[in-house]
Amino acid sequence: MTNPPKEYKDSTLIKRIFQLAMPYKHILALAATLSIFLAPVSILRPYLVQRTVDDTIINNNGEGLLFMIGLLIGVLVLEGVMYYVFSYATSLLGQSVIRDLRIRVFKHLNSLRLTYFDTTPIGTSTTRTINDVETINTVFSQGFITIAADVLTLFFVLGVMLWTSWKVTLVCLVTVPLLILATYIFKESVKKAYEVVRTQVSMMNAFLQERITGMRIVQIFNGEEKELQNFKVINNKYKEANINSIFYYALFFPVVEILSAASLGLMVWFGAKQVISQDVTLGVLIVFPLYLGMLFRPIRMLADKFNTLQMGLIVAKRIFRVLDNTNHIQNTGTKKVDRLIGDVSFDNVFFSYQQDKPAEEIEDWILKGISFEIAAGETLAIVGGTGAGKTTIINILNRFYEVHQGEIKIDGVSIKDYELYNLRKKIAIVLQDVFLFSGTVLENITLKSDLITKEEVLKASKMIGAHEFIMKLPGGYDYQVQERGATLSMGQRQLISFVRALVFDPDILILDEATSAIDPETEGVIQYAIEKLIDKRTSVIIAHRLSTIQHADKIMVLDKGEVAEIGSHQELLKNEDGHYRELVETAYALNG
Repeated sequence: MTNPPKEYKDSTLIKRIFQLAMPYKHILALAATLSIFLAPVSILRPYLVQRTVDDTIINNNGEGLLFMIGLLIGVLVLEGVMYYVFSYATSLLGQSVIRDLRIRVFKHLNSLRLTYFDTTPIGTSTTRTINDVETINTVFSQGFITIAADVLTLFFVLGVMLWTSWKVTLVCLVTVPLLILATYIFKESVKKAYEVVRTQVSMMNAFLQERITGMRIVQIFNGEEKELQNFKVINNKYKEANINSIFYYALFFPVVEILSAASLGLMVWFGAKQVISQDVTLGVLIVFPLYLGMLFRPIRMLADKFNTLQMGLIVAKRIFRVLDNTNHIQNTGTKKVDRLIGDVSFDNVFFSYQQDKPAEEIEDWILKGISFEIAAGETLAIVGGTGAGKTTIINILNRFYEVHQGEIKIDGVSIKDYELYNLRKKIAIVLQDVFLFSGTVLENITLKSDLITKEEVLKASKMIGAHEFIMKLPGGYDYQVQERGATLSMGQRQLISFVRALVFDPDILILDEATSAIDPETEGVIQYAIEKLIDKRTSVIIAHRLSTIQHADKIMVLDKGEVAEIGSHQELLKNEDGHYRELVETAYALNG
């Protein structure tokens, strides 16, 4: 079942984000400690400037001036070193967290049922794993800890200003309420704008991934111009979302500068009067602009950092929604075997791809009470029209999906009682739609498994008849296959996938339309190898070509999710009104 919608409060998200940093608590503690000490150290600079003016320059104290300059340089060096370590620590913490989080998200995606990928665009999953996870870094490098440092600096500066001259300070603070109001409006506006930006990023990634992957279809049907127009629409929405966020920045910072200038003007006007009346010293008047800069800078930056934090919380919500998705096959089985005997049985199996619904609410059943048995070493061929449920049978046999009713057993044991990965390791599938990864032919066959030797690959390739064509490729088994095997023919890709299945030495072999894309000459080359291979293990063959299935021990005909008939090739031909005989007669008529 899929998860019910879950509410994510900001406090919950913050707690979970900090839990991600617990493996690096020493770095976190270092950054937090430095954030506390940076505030008082930064205040020392303007205070020393004031003391330099009042105690040395006005009194013509040359030696004292040199000492104060040396002290100022020392404080600057100390502050610079502390800030360097602080910045490095927060960045290191953020990068360490997102490295672990990216692995965790990818691992979790690997465990999800195929229903998740059936309904979620690949570009969306890519955005979650790359873009969104990267944004979490800013929560540490520009978020919580730096906000805490700025807030501490703010209070320290304000305290020192009030201690130095509370009257001048109060005059300077006249514009602060307006600044706080502007900051709040800016924060809320940019938060909404960022949400739209992230949504548009996800939509653009999904669109690009799908179109680039399907570029062959786009060009075959002359859809380039149409897709370009569609991309322009999405790209324009993305641009508008960014412009909206930029608009608020363009408006906010000039407002802050105006308010800062107004505060500085009030300070100069009132401070000068205070100096004339000797209520404050000249050093106070000189140093107060520095205090103002240190006061307004955190307020101005806090707005931006709060938005960075909000953005981090938004993407954290999306990431945790993926991680909290428990729509995965429950690997509760404990039985592990070195080899399967190969007895397979389906007992009154009902299945629908509406995995999130209970059985009583499902109307669109793909399989309706399917029952059959395959003895160890037998070959079962499955035929039927499109949508009859042929591929579904092999999907549920591998537990890519769970059945709603009924039971599937292998060697008399429910497949749910087997440890999931142990079960799948014993079953190999050759699909019609072959997927090859970027890498060498050898890597695509072994999937980079250290347990498979090159000698085993060569043996399997020669058995299938793929060795000759592979050796003709530049580099042979070291030939670099392009993404999805674009530089190889469909038949060549099928042969490679066949070798891939063989080298894993499965106990149960499944061929899902595996020879449909292979030309008759190539099919002839591998037919003997297929027959030799399936003679040693339980096999399930889904195919339209009679040459592939007529020698099977059993042939099962599916019709609209139900078993229409089952038997050997000769037995089914005897049924004059049977589905299989009609299929054979149609095939012979088409072949002349």
